[in-house]
Amino acid sequence: MIEFNQVSLQRGTQTLLKDASLRIHDGQKLALIGPNGAGKSTLFALLNGELTVDGGDLEIPGKWRISHMAQEVVASERSALDYAIDGDKPYRTIEAGIANAADDHQLTHWLDRMDQHKGYEVPVKAEQLLHGLGFNQADLQRAVKDFSGGWRIRLNLAQALMMPSDLLLLDEPTNHLDLEATLWLEGYLRKYPGTLLFISHDRDFIDGVADHIVHLHEQKLTLYPGNYSAYERIRAEKLAQQQLLFEKQQTRVEEIEKFVTRFRAKASKAKQAQSRLKELQRMELIAPAHVDSPFRFEFPCHEQMSSPLLTLKQADLGYQQANGTKTLLPGVNLSIVPGDRIGLLGPNGAGKSTLLKTLCEEIPLLAGERTRGEHLHIGYFAQHQLESLDTSASGMLILQRLKPKASEQSIRNFLGGFGFHGDRALEVIEPFSGGEKARMALACVAWMKPNLLILDEPTNHLDIEMREALTLALQNFPGAILIVSHDRHLLKASVDEYWLVDHGKVQEFDGDLDDYHQYLNTRGQWDTSSPAAAPDSTSPATTVDRKEQKRLDAARRQRLAPLRKQQQAAEKQMEKLQQQLTAIETTLADSSLYEDARKQELKQRLAEQAETKSKLEDVEMEWMDLTEQLENSD
Repeated sequence: MIEFNQVSLQRGTQTLLKDASLRIHDGQKLALIGPNGAGKSTLFALLNGELTVDGGDLEIPGKWRISHMAQEVVASERSALDYAIDGDKPYRTIEAGIANAADDHQLTHWLDRMDQHKGYEVPVKAEQLLHGLGFNQADLQRAVKDFSGGWRIRLNLAQALMMPSDLLLLDEPTNHLDLEATLWLEGYLRKYPGTLLFISHDRDFIDGVADHIVHLHEQKLTLYPGNYSAYERIRAEKLAQQQLLFEKQQTRVEEIEKFVTRFRAKASKAKQAQSRLKELQRMELIAPAHVDSPFRFEFPCHEQMSSPLLTLKQADLGYQQANGTKTLLPGVNLSIVPGDRIGLLGPNGAGKSTLLKTLCEEIPLLAGERTRGEHLHIGYFAQHQLESLDTSASGMLILQRLKPKASEQSIRNFLGGFGFHGDRALEVIEPFSGGEKARMALACVAWMKPNLLILDEPTNHLDIEMREALTLALQNFPGAILIVSHDRHLLKASVDEYWLVDHGKVQEFDGDLDDYHQYLNTRGQWDTSSPAAAPDSTSPATTVDRKEQKRLDAARRQRLAPLRKQQQAAEKQMEKLQQQLTAIETTLADSSLYEDARKQELKQRLAEQAETKSKLEDVEMEWMDLTEQLENSD
C-alpha cells in the first residue's frame, strides 16, 4: 500500500501539493488526471524516488519493484529487441552472470536463477510486446537510432512493460500510439497484476483500464471510485450545485443540445447514428464537469464553400523512391463535400497518413486526378506542425504574420480561447511545453478560417480539458472534417462516418468503433494480401456458398423490411416535429410576445413547445429502439 499523509511538495517557488493525503491499495489501477502544469509528472518523480517530500510523509513498501516509462528519447545503437529486453534488469544481470561464470558452481547458480526468473520466456515476451505496440518483425533488429522520436517513445514503453514490477508508472503511454496499438495496450494493462498509476488524457483509454481516478487539483489529491465517466458524473453533480457556474453550464449544454438537434435531422446510417446520438446525450449530462475549463474556442469557417471541396479520381497514392515508385493505394476514388465528418481508420502502415498528405498536396499523386473546389481552404494539422513553429516568436507575432491586417485585440481574444491569456500571448514559445505548442499549432490552423479540416492525431500532448474544447469546436464547425486519431471519444463525438484504409483500398466502413475493434481481431482471416486467405472463386463449394448466402441475405431483408419501414417513418416524423419545434421557438424569440396583452398567446405557445418536445422525445425513443432491433438482427 502507498500512503500520502499530509504531503507538501514544491518545485522552485510553485507549490504543487499542500497537506495532500491519499491511500493507494495493492492491485488498484488509478488514472492521475489534472491540468498541464499541475504537477502530475513531478508526483511520478516523487514516487520513483527522484524527489523527496517537503512536508508530511510518503510511505511506499520497501521491497516493491517500481517500473516507470522513461520520457527521454535516446539514440542507441542497440536493436529494438535488445533495447526492450534491457527493461528486464534482473534478466540482464542473470545473463551477465552466466557469461562471466568462473566455474561450474557459479554457472549452476546463475542457471538456477535463470530458471526461477523464467528467463527463457523473456525474448518471446519482448517480441510480443513490440508486435503489440506496432513494430513488425523486420523492425526488431533495427537500431534504436534509426527510429523517429515517436517510435522511440514506444520502445521506452516496451522497456517499462518488460520490467517485473509491483508498481508500474506510465506517463502518457498512448501519446505516440495509433488506435490499434492503443487498443492492444488497453487490453494488456487490464491484465497487469500489480498496482498501476498512469497519466493519460485519453478518456476512453482511462475508462477501459482504470478502477479509480486521482484528481490533482488545487494542490490536493482527491480519489474518485470508478473510471473517468464515473468521475465526470460525480464532478458534474457537484459543480451543477454551484450557483455561480450555473449560467456558464447552461450555455454549454445549450450548445450541445443544438448540435444534437442538427445531427438528428441528418442521421442516415442506423448504427453510426445510434452510437453518435448516445455519445452526444452523454455529453449533455457531463457538460457541467467541464464548465470551469480554461479553453473555449471555435474553428472559424471560410465564408464561401464549393461542393465538392476536393475529389480524387482513379488516383494512385504513394511515394517516389530512388529505385522507382511505391504505390500504397492504387485507383482511389473519393469526394469530400461540405458537412462531411469522416474518421479515418486503418492499421499502421496501411496508408492513412499518405492519403492525408496527398489531399493536402504535401506529396504528389503518382497517377490520376486531384480536383480542388474553387473555394477550397484546407486547415491541416499534423505532428510536424509543432516542429515547424517559429519558437523564437510569440503567439501574437506568429498570427500577425499570417494576417498582418488583424488587430492586436482580435489576436489576443483568439489566443485566449486556446489558453494563452494576457501577456502569455506575447511570450516567446521556445520554452513552452509540448501541450502548449500543440495548442498554438491548432490556433494557427483555426486562425486561417479553413472549410476543410484535416487533422492527423490532433490530441497528442493535449490535456483532457483541451480535448473536450477541441471536440466541441469540431462539433460546431460547419465545414468538412477528416480525422485520424487514437482518441476514441473525439471520434465518437465528432464524426458521422468512417473510411477504412486497408489492403490497398480506401472504402466506407459500415460500422462503429466497436465493429472496427472486431475487424482488427479477425483481420488476419480476411487479409487479401495473403494468397492462403483468398478463397478459390472457381471452386464448386464457393459457388454454392455464394448462392446460399444470397438466399439468406434476401430472406433477412424481407424479414427486416417492416422494421426498416417503421424506422424510416419514425425518422420522417422526427424531422417534421423538429421543424414544428423550430417554428415555435422562433415565435417565442419574439420579444413582443412577452407583453401583457399577449399573455394568453404566450401561454399557448409554451404549452405547444412542451407538447412538441414530449412527442419528439417519444418518437426518438421509438427510433432508437427500432435501430437497436435492426442492429441486433445482424
